[in-house]
Amino acid sequence: MWLKRRTFLGASAATTAATLAAPAVAQAASVLKFIPQSDVTVLDPLWTTAYVTRNHAFLVFDTLYGMDANFNPAPQMVEGHVVENGGRQWTLKLRPGLKWHDGEKVLARDCVASIRRWGARDAFGGTLMHVADEIVAVDDNTIRFRLKRPFPLLPAALGKVPSNMCPMMPERLAKTDPFKQVTEMVGSGPFRWNAKERVVGSIAVYEKFQGYEPRGGVASGTAGPKVAHYDRVEWHIIPDAATKTAALQSGEVDWWENPPSDNAMVLKADKNLVTRIIDPTGLIGSMRLNQLVPPFDNPAVRRVVLDAVYQKDYAVAIGGTDPAMWHVPVGVFPPGTPYASDLGLKRFTEKKDFAQFKPRLEKAGYKGEKVVLLLPTDIEVLKAEGEVSADMFRRMGFNVQVDASDWGTVVERRASMKPIGQGGWSVFSTFWAGLDQLSPAWHVFLRGQGKAGGQPGWPSSPKIEALRQEWLAAPDEKAQKALAVKLQEQAFVDVPYIPLGQVFWETSYKKSITGVLGPIPIFWNVRPA
Repeated sequence: MWLKRRTFLGASAATTAATLAAPAVAQAASVLKFIPQSDVTVLDPLWTTAYVTRNHAFLVFDTLYGMDANFNPAPQMVEGHVVENGGRQWTLKLRPGLKWHDGEKVLARDCVASIRRWGARDAFGGTLMHVADEIVAVDDNTIRFRLKRPFPLLPAALGKVPSNMCPMMPERLAKTDPFKQVTEMVGSGPFRWNAKERVVGSIAVYEKFQGYEPRGGVASGTAGPKVAHYDRVEWHIIPDAATKTAALQSGEVDWWENPPSDNAMVLKADKNLVTRIIDPTGLIGSMRLNQLVPPFDNPAVRRVVLDAVYQKDYAVAIGGTDPAMWHVPVGVFPPGTPYASDLGLKRFTEKKDFAQFKPRLEKAGYKGEKVVLLLPTDIEVLKAEGEVSADMFRRMGFNVQVDASDWGTVVERRASMKPIGQGGWSVFSTFWAGLDQLSPAWHVFLRGQGKAGGQPGWPSSPKIEALRQEWLAAPDEKAQKALAVKLQEQAFVDVPYIPLGQVFWETSYKKSITGVLGPIPIFWNVRPA
């Protein structure tokens, strides 16, 4: 899910002082001041896929498994597991010393209720629920899964970092209707939510949980020991990019999650700051064609569009001329990750002779139908993405109508299944974090469900769905990689979406802190240098 990264410039420096004013209560001994991408308006990590809510959740809630820097699951709240009965029974043992923020002991039944609530909202969790005959607490420290069939991805599901992560919470909260928000933040993670000091639009506060006992090992991603070196983490909500830049350079804050490229260039020149990429999967541009209405209900027409995409045009328009800040070509999985393949990618790097596309479209069955392109105007990178697409469609010979509006209106309109003449649409583009396209298990755009449970665009592809099920049941990594190649091959036949390239975002923080991990903003392990 794309979240806004750019903001307008020009607020006065006085805003900084007002925003960073000390809370009324006494501050803890050591404080880390952080500027997030936006305010955390939704606290329940199952209620939204917004990345800012996911980042908040990893402060407060722990997970049964973590995901290391190589994207492998590793035990986190669990001490370990035993797999029996040909892979159809998993027994998970909680490690000792786990406590909730309210002082109560973490029990297996808390975790069972948490898993069930998560499974009702998350696609990967839903898959696990589907294959599970039984999930029970055998005793206070033991969770048992009895499965219909072997499911070797169980740790990956319970330890996923992409939204929606699987947060453990007390049973009394986990029994909340999955479609109603949990607002009381009681987890077992390294930090506690400070509701008393919360000011919407201004500050969110997290305090070190003294009862947290880190596991051993080496911190990597969301796996390994979660050691809180600061007594307090403050999220300061500052709406203006220039004010954020000034606050970081003056030392009033310690860390800015995602400065836009223009501001990042300024921050890179500051010898007191570190500005770097922490997520190697970046952001993946994704074009979605509406398969419910002509002309993109025709797979032959979609394949002509696929062949017309020159990914570098998008990369430069969005990421700038520095090739270190983007990568092409890109398939359906992020470059450099376990399931990435170069199959079929040559088309995205070949310069285009647009004179060839009009006769190809006619041969494919295009009859001059209007193509309505939804163009966001208030998010620069999405606007640039849409403008490149509009130019491409016109040069191909499509009858293009660009409907420009704010992103909120685009989000609302793209849910419409109506025909073009009744307010429907043909195409929009967005970005997903590479983490969200890392695996067939949770890659939302790599689905073929049609109108029944699908996302806007509603692609229908029984072959993609069948390959996904095979992947989920694959016995080992070799089989998974082979099926991932087949999924990419089929995606270039049915075209559920079109990848537009990869761009990278940077984070910036003071050199006086160290231990900043990735691929998301993580606040344990961070310490004064």
